[in-house]
Amino acid sequence: MSDDAVLALPPVTPDASAAYGAHPDQVIDFYAPAGTAPLAPLVVAFHGGVWRAAYDRRHLSPFAAHLARRGFAVASVEYRRGGDEEGTAGRWPETFDDVAAAMDALPGLVAAHLPAADPRRTVLTGHSAGGQLALWAAARHELPADAPWRTPRVPALRGVVALAPLADLALARELGLCGDGVLQFLGGDASFDARRPYADPAALVPTGIATTVVQGRADDVVTPDVAESYVAAAAKAGEVVGLTLLTGVGHFGLIDPSADACAAAVEEIEQLAY
Repeated sequence: MSDDAVLALPPVTPDASAAYGAHPDQVIDFYAPAGTAPLAPLVVAFHGGVWRAAYDRRHLSPFAAHLARRGFAVASVEYRRGGDEEGTAGRWPETFDDVAAAMDALPGLVAAHLPAADPRRTVLTGHSAGGQLALWAAARHELPADAPWRTPRVPALRGVVALAPLADLALARELGLCGDGVLQFLGGDASFDARRPYADPAALVPTGIATTVVQGRADDVVTPDVAESYVAAAAKAGEVVGLTLLTGVGHFGLIDPSADACAAAVEEIEQLAY
């Protein structure tokens, strides 16, 4: 299926939704697991779209529903994107405020709206810009001491599976990926270097959390060298991050339920969850 076709898939209505804040974008969709097991592993998913308002969680909903059919309990997180200027990528600090707030509110919301979930078996996943957010959410304990989102300890996660993530913001900017989105995300040239230590997964390693990156070799949106650079940064910091490179796979096949690439991504989630 083409990238445009994946983005055009009909959104799948969640089983429940709940707000974690007052803004309309501060909401989490919940997909209940198929099957009769008493408790299912919880997958927390972050959608991509260059952190821009034009792309919301609906385009990830077929993937979220696919995970639910595979027996996972799924929480799909929305967050504030874009800005006052049309097409701007992300908001500083609101995008990070939202991811941190969603993660902090998740245990209570899951207990209320997704009772079949087992939070003790939680895996974070995210695609593209959402992969950056998933990696960041798992690394909050590694943020600089003055970061408002920093947590005092390693989160209780089974792991992270990042799908074609913008995992090295400095390299992505250097390569000019996603237009000027990476630069916009951190506020432009004047603030990029100062904000990068608070935002860039490649600057927040080691995390002490099992992490795998799944990447298409034919991806020309977020190219494989970004994933390889993140894995190399982790290795330099003394941590092994798994890297699965899929031949002939582009950017969106990883979240296309009909694609073999998506099956490979789900398998990586299963390996960490069980």
